[in-house]
Formats: sequence, structure tokens, C-alpha cells
Amino acid sequence: MDLEIRFPGGLQVDASFNGFVVHTDQPAASGGEGSAPSPFDLFLASLATCAGIYVLRFLRQRDVPSDGVRLAQRVVSNPATGMVEEIMIEIQIPQGFPEKYVAPMIRAAELCAVKKHLERPPATSVLVSRPPRTRAELG
Repeated sequence: MDLEIRFPGGLQVDASFNGFVVHTDQPAASGGEGSAPSPFDLFLASLATCAGIYVLRFLRQRDVPSDGVRLAQRVVSNPATGMVEEIMIEIQIPQGFPEKYVAPMIRAAELCAVKKHLERPPATSVLVSRPPRTRAELG
């Protein structure tokens, strides 16, 4: 998947891909306007929503109602480094939820593609490219 990144103003950064635009901004405390989630918040949300998709599919495949099922994600950061040390996803189930589905539903959530990529992160690189020079620039 290819993304195109634009800078619409302030500290806002937008990503366009597959006909969608994802807007991001920084919180006011960090110099932004707080008009959209920060890129890091979207990263964390992608993990929880990915697990949510796997849980929802698990429930639907077994005709188990999703009413009352929720996911809560907690992020624990190291105060000294500011780096995330642990991410916990809790699947909250209602009273009467079939016990036989609890452990398999956890295993389904753990199949989330975002989680798998965190376990074995891809190589990343950053480079700079320039358009070819025009005749006027070549002189």
C-alpha cells in the first residue's frame, strides 16, 4: 500500500490512501491544535481496533451476540524514557457469556495483524528524493 502525506497547516499531517484521508494533529500542549488524533494515538488505536475485528469475526462465526462485549486497551509507559513498555487489551464480556468461547476468543484477538507486526517488526527506512532538474535550473 502506498500513502501520500501532506501538510495542510499547523502541525497537521494527513495521509491519503485507497480513497481515504486520515487526518492527524498534535495536542495543544505539544504545539498543535488538537483537531485530530496524533499519529501515535492512531497507532495505538490500530492495535485495539484490529483486535476488535478479530473478536467480532469470532463472535459472528459462532452466532454469539456482540451486545455487551467491549475491548479496553491500557498503555503503560516508562516515565523515564516515555517509551511504551506494555499494552494490555482486555475483552470485557457480559454476564452469561458462554465460558467455552473465552479462551478461543482470546486466541482470536491475538491473531490481529497489527499485533503480529509488532512482534516481528518490519525494517523501516527513510530517504529523500528530488524531482529532476528543469532546463532553467540547469542553466
